[in-house]
Amino acid sequence: MTDTGTIGTRDDQAVRDVLHALVAAWAANDADAFAAHYTDDATVVLPGGVFHQGREGIRSYMAAAFAGPLKGSTSVDEPESVRVVGGDAAVVVSRSGFLLPGEEELPADRRRRATWVLSRLDGVWRVEAYHNCPA
Repeated sequence: MTDTGTIGTRDDQAVRDVLHALVAAWAANDADAFAAHYTDDATVVLPGGVFHQGREGIRSYMAAAFAGPLKGSTSVDEPESVRVVGGDAAVVVSRSGFLLPGEEELPADRRRRATWVLSRLDGVWRVEAYHNCPA
């Protein structure tokens, strides 16, 4: 992983911990735990014009996905750049995608480049915005 900009070790780790928690929630196919790491008014933009706004919208989308096409899947997210901006905001760029049950290697058509925007409120880092596109 590559860090750019000025970032304290504690903030860097706290931001990475959020991403690790999201990967763990995905592995458990737990939409509630997944959405808990997003702000109330977070946004998610995905390929194909998919747009979700708000923690509940994100939770509902992931619950349906985990019950359907993403059942048993796991997330892959490898941060390439982590920057804290202004002390209470962070931008992460990562390589990401998901593996379906039985897969060990990320297929080319599911390789993504993702941008995460996180904010810290009352000492807790949460995702404000997420976007990914084909890598």
